[in-house]
Amino acid sequence: MLVKVYGSAVFGVEATTITIEVHMDKGIGYHLVGLPDNAIKESSFRIAAALKNNGYSLPGKRITINMAPADLRKEGSSYDLTLAMGILVGSDQIKAPEIERYIIMGELSLDGSLQPIRGALPIAIKAKEEGYKGFFLPIQNVKEAAIVTGLEVYGVTNLKEIIDFFSGKGILEPTVIDTKAEFYKSLDFPEHDFSDVRGQESIKRCMEIAAAGGHNIILIGPPGAGKTMLAKRVPSILPPMTLREALETTKIHSVAGKLKEVGLMNQRPFRSPHHTISNVALVGGGSYPQPGEISMAHNGVLFLDELPEFKRDVLEVMRQPLEDREVTISRAKFTITYPSSFMLVASMNPSPSGFFNDPSSPNTTSPHDMQRYMSKISGPLLDRIDIHIEVTPVPFEKLADDRKAESSVEIRKRVTAAREIQTKRFEVVENVHYNAQMSSKLIREYCVLDEASKELLKTAMERLNLSARAYDRILKVSRTIADLDNSESIVSHHISEAIQYRSLDREGWLG
Repeated sequence: MLVKVYGSAVFGVEATTITIEVHMDKGIGYHLVGLPDNAIKESSFRIAAALKNNGYSLPGKRITINMAPADLRKEGSSYDLTLAMGILVGSDQIKAPEIERYIIMGELSLDGSLQPIRGALPIAIKAKEEGYKGFFLPIQNVKEAAIVTGLEVYGVTNLKEIIDFFSGKGILEPTVIDTKAEFYKSLDFPEHDFSDVRGQESIKRCMEIAAAGGHNIILIGPPGAGKTMLAKRVPSILPPMTLREALETTKIHSVAGKLKEVGLMNQRPFRSPHHTISNVALVGGGSYPQPGEISMAHNGVLFLDELPEFKRDVLEVMRQPLEDREVTISRAKFTITYPSSFMLVASMNPSPSGFFNDPSSPNTTSPHDMQRYMSKISGPLLDRIDIHIEVTPVPFEKLADDRKAESSVEIRKRVTAAREIQTKRFEVVENVHYNAQMSSKLIREYCVLDEASKELLKTAMERLNLSARAYDRILKVSRTIADLDNSESIVSHHISEAIQYRSLDREGWLG
């Protein structure tokens, strides 16, 4: 007897339907074909124990299972439930005439209970596209899959529940989630708020500009100045995610198995990898490719604390994703592309000791040591960071001030208004949505300066010894400052403020 049951495999952030064909014949044996990995090959032992503990058995026949398409590599333990149901129906232990209308996925424990799987959201999206009636999966993943409307999504806690459903002995209710209500929930109550930050008004202003134009930013200052605390609050002032962005972000986190019983992600992600991270962990990949930290930060913020402590080759692999806003991982038989459109926030000490330029601490670092420390960050990477700002420690008077600072929600209103201006400006330009993405051609078109502004910029570049690469960056940032002012044109005070945000471009700024 031949039975077909359906599962799904995830490649990149897209799912592919897998047909599990179960054939029973005379003899004894268990043959699993169709490029399964070791986790799937071991499934026979888990399935046998789970069936036995639920009053069923692995039949004493020759069982041949094909996972089609047979030339596509299958991986992971999430096919356990699919295979078990195929064996039960194929051996006539249960009747399930409608089983071919459902996608079934889940990892089995020996007692028949189900463990969570990865990629539930892309699987649910594919199931709906291909016209399946429903999707059975572990209860832990049901919220993320139920985001997809028009598909019956059933959260199952153990094997017995799904057997009883198909046998007509039990009833399962599909999980229904109001996607819009889920999306708008707790949108205006960020976990980290700028109202908690005492002082640092100039840094807050700088971060508002960075958020408004999508600019990458680096904070330079001694330990304890508040660099990490400020960076953690950047997502709270970014414009709220659109429903499309929320689905994109949730999809990536679903593939990585990081959702933890959460439905739709409505807060922008904030990722802060440790400086010991490897190339593969940062950009993604591996023998079975998984999204890296830069893809997990898609539509959000990637924070690299103590930037010079990261291995140089790790930082260099970020250059292409920063430019293209996606990362492509190539293997001999397939190529996977993960989206990685993020805002980079980096921080660093000004010297190995951390206290260079701090008036309250003696400088114990030689200029040679400092140059060696700074040279860990390459010019091309620094070239992709629009704003450099020095952070100084907050004096006691401001720390002890009880007055409430401006909240993230208030700042975000201004940021969102500036982003709307940019969206309208670039609506006819493909793949450009905000000022940080402008090419040289677009800068010449949208950053036209009057004579006074040109003269100011020329004087600043000569006096401060600003490098040539600072020119375009200053224009981009000044365009964002003008947008925050709701100004059609860039005027001299926009340029003068933008010039302040190029610390690392000043030759000899360390001296």
